[in-house]
Amino acid sequence: MPLRKYAGYAWNLISLFGMVIAITAAGLIIAFLSFEAIIGMEKPYLGLLTYFLFPGMLILGLLLVPLGAYRVREKRRAIPEEDILPFPQVDFNDPHKRRLFIFFVLATIVFLLIVSVASIKGYEFTESTTFCGELCHTVMEPEHTAWSNSPHAKVKCVECHVGPGAEWYVKAKISGLRQLVAVALHTYSRPIETPIANLRPARDTCEHCHWPEKFYFGRQKVFAHYAPNEENTPREIDMLLKIGGTPGTAHNKGIHWHIGSVVNYIATDRKRIEIPYVAVHGADGKVVEYLDTEKPLTRQQIDKAEKRTMDCIDCHNRPTHIYRAPGTEMDEAFMAGRIDRGIPYVKKVAVGLLTRPYKSREEAQQAIAAGMQEYYAKNYPQILQTKGAAVQQAIAQVQEMYAKNFFPRMNVAWNTYPNFIGHFYTPGCFRCHDGKHKSADGRVISKDCNICHVVLAQKQENIPAGTKVNAFVHPVDIGDEIMKTNCSECHSAGGQDVPGGESHAAR
Repeated sequence: MPLRKYAGYAWNLISLFGMVIAITAAGLIIAFLSFEAIIGMEKPYLGLLTYFLFPGMLILGLLLVPLGAYRVREKRRAIPEEDILPFPQVDFNDPHKRRLFIFFVLATIVFLLIVSVASIKGYEFTESTTFCGELCHTVMEPEHTAWSNSPHAKVKCVECHVGPGAEWYVKAKISGLRQLVAVALHTYSRPIETPIANLRPARDTCEHCHWPEKFYFGRQKVFAHYAPNEENTPREIDMLLKIGGTPGTAHNKGIHWHIGSVVNYIATDRKRIEIPYVAVHGADGKVVEYLDTEKPLTRQQIDKAEKRTMDCIDCHNRPTHIYRAPGTEMDEAFMAGRIDRGIPYVKKVAVGLLTRPYKSREEAQQAIAAGMQEYYAKNYPQILQTKGAAVQQAIAQVQEMYAKNFFPRMNVAWNTYPNFIGHFYTPGCFRCHDGKHKSADGRVISKDCNICHVVLAQKQENIPAGTKVNAFVHPVDIGDEIMKTNCSECHSAGGQDVPGGESHAAR
């Protein structure tokens, strides 16, 4: 009779099905957690199963067991002969009930431990770069690849995109749900649009590592380039960058002056390239407004427009997801010795092949290999004989450059996203420092190069050895266009011709 009245409640398809699901899920969670501990690696899809699917199955199974038992008990209560009370009675003097209670307590503890461990590990998994970058591999492949080759490759995505605190964690997960739906329905944009809306202020994230009190005034840096000629001739610019020191001190002047001051601006496009209005708030409380003299806004437009307060991200807008120009990649490969500079025209040939349009990565890899082989077989057959291994290594390096900076499936190339550090490939600094933003009292946001950096020395083909330069000398004589035209107007679109016959990307 006790077995029929009590154990029999769980003897139904719903409860038995729940038991099977719960026990199976618990076993799979333990097995997969053990597997991860043994191999010491996070696998995106295994993590999805271990921390989300299997715990969900476990909880579902545990809910089905009492649900099925409750349904059976209610059916039996409807039979007058059963004489079942409205609520269960727990009598520890009954050995059967005592054993059932002890089993229930022990099973509850085991399942709570399993769910707790899975929940904690699941939280850690959602905070990992594996979850952010590899789970949606097609969508996030460009960003994850760029991050893994960046100076912030050891910094987790959430440290910049979310930061500490429950409020922003919840906001990020709500946003993530929308992104998950877009991925599932294939409604996401190709490429992913930037900048990210409602991104946490940089001072809540960036300044955990980079804080203004530790800024230093200047930094000397040598920029090495190589000409796209037969000899791949080296060029060098020795420059002092006026970074700017601690806000509120005498050393505040320089690039980081913008962070020590309050600067608001209005951008008329999503990518924040067109900036017709800038407002600088002085320490005395006065506000100086600068308007673009060529495209001025009306007072009504200024009052209605959204004003953004300038922070780190307005210049360092690609601090981690950095895509490099083909010419830059080749310069770095020469400096690192990964490509033999003795191969004639290797920079020009490589850049030309990299900047061609390809439908897929596989097509690009084949075209790069075939194109370089064909060029040297036709024009420098002796090079293939004397430097055949070096040419093959160069081909492999150029193919890797493509894989790191071009993603046809997401319509992403090295110049898809503007990088506002400097002004070589995008307007960058010249969005405001163009000499065209003027205040009502006649002050102008200067375009003078020496505000931010000073050329200490320069070496290249058109500068005689030993010549002391005090300003940048362009490799090709372009006259006064060097002051009238922004660098990015010639260098932004890789592969097109510029004065002197060199490609944009080759520079």
